[in-house]
Amino acid sequence: MKLSKFVFDLPLDLIAQSPAKKREDSKMMVVNRKTKQLEDRHFRDILDYFNDKDVFVINNTKVFPARMYGRKERTGAVVEVLLLRELDKTNRLWDVVVDPARKIRIGNKLYFGENDELQAEVIDNTTSRGRTIRFLWEGNEDDFKKQLEALGETPLPKYIKRKPDEEDRERYQTVYAKHKGAVVAPTAGFHFSPQLIKRCEIKGIRFAEVTLHSGLGTFRIMEVEDLHKHKMDAEYFKIDEDACSIVNKAKEEGRRICSIGTTTIRALESSFTSKGLLKPGEGWTNNFIHPPYDFTVANSLVTNFNLPKSSLLILTAAFGGYDLIMEAYKKAIKDKYKFSSYGDAMLVI
Repeated sequence: MKLSKFVFDLPLDLIAQSPAKKREDSKMMVVNRKTKQLEDRHFRDILDYFNDKDVFVINNTKVFPARMYGRKERTGAVVEVLLLRELDKTNRLWDVVVDPARKIRIGNKLYFGENDELQAEVIDNTTSRGRTIRFLWEGNEDDFKKQLEALGETPLPKYIKRKPDEEDRERYQTVYAKHKGAVVAPTAGFHFSPQLIKRCEIKGIRFAEVTLHSGLGTFRIMEVEDLHKHKMDAEYFKIDEDACSIVNKAKEEGRRICSIGTTTIRALESSFTSKGLLKPGEGWTNNFIHPPYDFTVANSLVTNFNLPKSSLLILTAAFGGYDLIMEAYKKAIKDKYKFSSYGDAMLVI
């Protein structure tokens, strides 16, 4: 299948710029693969589609304030630095993306904070915009991380055309986020509030937690027409014994297993046995899922409405069927569903 099959006209006013007032009040389109029906609901109604002993698999990654603004030595030019991952804790080496990148060269020093509280040196070029930097910090690790937190801001996607505020520190995050490491949030989980999670537990739905630290590659607009030639950026994932036990018991009993988000399903599809059971795993995955694909673990999926030519849309089409998912997107545009990170939800059953 070709990338051009995933091109559609998306009015810019449908890209959500702010979250819903209440998480579970987002709209939710239910896509039924058996009946081919599309149903309009709200996310708070998700319990109507699940029963006792069904499982929601969630990604417990936590977004850190990864976007920083520094000044270049001598010129004082402002440089945006997006922290991607820590490469070496001892030497404080980080993989980053810089903007503008053209004049950021090896050996340049960057200064962060009004009083230059933090400094860094560029030590390598990795891609056209990618750099490796070394933070010049002589204090302890805890103080260094506090400084990064203080100087960084919530890394809202570029299609949200405003500066992040204090509300974003809470809302560009799931309520069950635990393990810092993501620069892009697992946005399908945004729709769960503590109250909705409690209602799920009362009904008997179990939660299994996995971790996948999603990076820029997950949400990048693709450019390769032949999907087989696209390469995903590698992302760290971890699946433990507890998650496997919950998921595999439900699978053996024929329960519904719902992946909350495409990042979650990528983790699940990166670690399973020959019998189709989830197995513990930890490492890096560059798993790119596109049609046709036989999913092994989850049999239902929650996702947001995603941008054209995104790997997220392509994965959703692999799960729900290309024709049905693209029909759902046509309806979403017609009915003015909100798209992307702060947008509305789709439940594929």
